[in-house]
Amino acid sequence: MKAGAQTRLAEWLVTLPSFVWLGVLFLVPTVLVFAITFKPATPFGGIGEGWTLDTLRTLGNPNYPAILWRTIRLSMLATGGCILLATPMAYYMARAGAAWRRWLLLLVVLPFWTSSLVRIFAWKVLLHPEGMLKQALVWLGLAGPDAMLLYNENAVLLVMVYTELPFAILPIYAAAEKFDFRLIEAAKDLGASSFRAFRSVFLPGIRVGLLTAFLMVFIPSLGSYVIPDIVGGPTSEMVGNKIAQRTFVDRNLPHAAGLSAILAVAVLAPLLAIASLRRRESPRDALREEGV
Repeated sequence: MKAGAQTRLAEWLVTLPSFVWLGVLFLVPTVLVFAITFKPATPFGGIGEGWTLDTLRTLGNPNYPAILWRTIRLSMLATGGCILLATPMAYYMARAGAAWRRWLLLLVVLPFWTSSLVRIFAWKVLLHPEGMLKQALVWLGLAGPDAMLLYNENAVLLVMVYTELPFAILPIYAAAEKFDFRLIEAAKDLGASSFRAFRSVFLPGIRVGLLTAFLMVFIPSLGSYVIPDIVGGPTSEMVGNKIAQRTFVDRNLPHAAGLSAILAVAVLAPLLAIASLRRRESPRDALREEGV
């Protein structure tokens, strides 16, 4: 066997467990969800025999486009907010000394030491009409006595950003830690301002970390249902809330599967788009390296 064939065989053997893992825990469940969408529901909450398009017809509910748009909009806003907050934080962490870096990293992962449900309920207490935050804002004159901090989209967005922020900081910090900060100093020596060096040198240098942070925040945000359920209201429902309602309350598994399929498409679409863009950029990068 030639050396090249041996190398490819070794690569396949190393990659095979990951393919099996993805196939069993991602591909198969996704196919089952799409298949259940075309099955009839039974009166007792089960899945009937045969195939039907009734679920697709019920997904034409006029309320669903608004809920889907709210889900995508809040997820995009939460992702953008997390990246805007995480990027300067990761920059500072990467440039800090080793001792400070360890403490800052500990502060980032510290929220994971408690249950996310407990942290969400803590925000509900803070945002309550009689809570400390509301009273402080009223005392400072920044809010009126009738202002409502809870049970609206702003509360959902705030708690989503708080919950997902560590997932944005960690991948950006991992990329920033490997960045050569001498490039920023060189840009300043050539006349660039600090902000322009940050924007034109640092951000392109950590684009892989930014992309990872986007995916790490955007995908969980799309499926979020606990946060809207606890701090949101009837006007703050997301697709995840409807899936939970159809599964546990209505016992309509095909309908829940149909909503899950829509959510899966919303998740896979940006992934495929990003993969397509990266494939298009790879030949261009190779040509640039060759000086063509």
